Formats: sequence, C-alpha cells, structure tokens
Amino acid sequence: MIQRKQSIYLFLSGIISSIFATNFDKLFDIKLDWLSNPEQGNYIFSLAFFFSALISFLTIMLYKKRSLQIKLDWLNIILNVLLIGSFVYSLLNLPGEGNSEKGIWALVPLASIVLLSIANRMIKKDDDLVKSVDRFR
Repeated sequence: MIQRKQSIYLFLSGIISSIFATNFDKLFDIKLDWLSNPEQGNYIFSLAFFFSALISFLTIMLYKKRSLQIKLDWLNIILNVLLIGSFVYSLLNLPGEGNSEKGIWALVPLASIVLLSIANRMIKKDDDLVKSVDRFR
C-alpha cells in the first residue's frame, strides 16, 4: 500500500537510485578504471543503481508479503554496501592527491541504506503487529 510509512522511505530510496542510474555519467565527470575498460565501470555502477531502484519499487508492490519485503530490503542494503565498497576502491585508485571533492558521490548509496533500514524497521514493526493480533484470535 502506498499510504504506509515504509512505502515512502522505499519510494525515496528508489528515486535516489533511479536518478543516479540514469545520470551517473552526466553527474560525475570521472572515468573509473574498473575492470579493463574505463567506460565499462560507469555502466556497471549505473546498472547497480538501476537494480537498487527496481528492488525498491518492487518491494513497495509486495506489501502483502512482509517477510519477502524484509528479505528484498536486506538484498537492496547489501547491494548498496557493495556499491559503497566499489566506490571507495575506485576512489583509492584515482590518481592525484586532492580527491576529496571527487569522493562525495561515494556517499550517495549511504543515504539509500539509511532509508532502507528505516523502512525495514517499519516493515518488521507491521509484521510484529499483525502477528500479535493473530495471537488474540
């Protein structure tokens, strides 16, 4: 359901991920030498952001299956942690001394992780509420 609080957090996480999936090359004018081709690294990051957004929007639609929502939310959190790790790895391999202004984009998945963990906590709270009501029946 769209009116639940966790749906708002999942939607915001999906919006953040989809913005960076579509505009990753345009927003950050850097070439990450990931794998052997510098251009391929940007596509891999865009694809990872796309899957993160897809999982977030899919999780909203599965509002009747709360246990599956929790599992998909954890999968999305793990994907974003891997994104942060790969960003930090590529940041450490960039040439030059002053990379502080180039490294701010590595914190973008952190905002998504925070939103996903809040949503996960609210999904768990809803699940506990439904289970407690079922005990009274």
